[in-house]
Amino acid sequence: MSPHTPAERRTVAMALPALPQADATAVNAFLDAIWAENGLAQQTLDSYRRDLELLARWRDGRGGGLVAADRAALFDYLAWRAKQGYSPRSNARLLSALRAFYAWCVRRGTRSDDPTALLEPPKLPRSLPKALAESQIEALLAAPDIAQPLGLRDRAMLELMYAAGLRVSELVNLPSTGVNLRQGVLRVMGKGSKERLVPLGEEAQHWLERYLANARPLLAGKRALAPLFIGTTGEAPTRQQFWLLVKRYAAVAGVDPDKISPHGLRHSFATHLLNHGADLRALQMLLGHSSLSTTQIYTLVAREQLKQLHAKHHPRG
Repeated sequence: MSPHTPAERRTVAMALPALPQADATAVNAFLDAIWAENGLAQQTLDSYRRDLELLARWRDGRGGGLVAADRAALFDYLAWRAKQGYSPRSNARLLSALRAFYAWCVRRGTRSDDPTALLEPPKLPRSLPKALAESQIEALLAAPDIAQPLGLRDRAMLELMYAAGLRVSELVNLPSTGVNLRQGVLRVMGKGSKERLVPLGEEAQHWLERYLANARPLLAGKRALAPLFIGTTGEAPTRQQFWLLVKRYAAVAGVDPDKISPHGLRHSFATHLLNHGADLRALQMLLGHSSLSTTQIYTLVAREQLKQLHAKHHPRG
């Protein structure tokens, strides 16, 4: 039976042969090079490593190497992945990694051609972001027990993420020096190490002030800690830990945990701003999108909601 879940595919990956030394050396050199040249985020580098190492192991099991793979071999690998149930989005990410890797091989002189030249990316379905209703957001924000230091921290994190439209990685990696309560702004380091200033909003500022005054000193003790949001160990919560928190608070708030994610708060921030008349360019700046086309998907969300409203309430809907 073919593996379909990420956990099943990881089990298959671990069962494959060890990475050949020549391929391991090439992958490490490539990742070092693109980190130095492009300053890619660690999450992107990790994804590239996983994709390249899976292909290298697959090739090794068939008597070939990663660097020498030709176009036919890559077609065969993509066909194999399709049978294994990998999603189009996963394969699109793989192709991005392969293009970067083989372009580097050509520049380095270890290959004379790029085998990805004629490979077409898979067509991705256009999915609309899932946003919560404003009443659901209110219930979610009120879910943490603010009588406890960690509960007060979680309330501040949820308020800040919704008020500022932060990515999960941006939220958990916020340094304590990134907040200016006097001016009511947040300095955020986004994708590609691009910095932006985001207004806090009165509610988020209120809960952040309470957290800094009443919870963080108890969690930090006498330690001088860099992260803004910390746990009892003094470390910032990971993205995965925050995801579990959101799920837990969703259940408390009466929101289906399977229909919510930390990124859903960012989608809700954008959708609710548009619903209340925000300018698309301003929203692009707040979200930290490099392209306006990325932001425009939220106009489709607002349009879809209007269609649903019309269908529900208009006599001829």
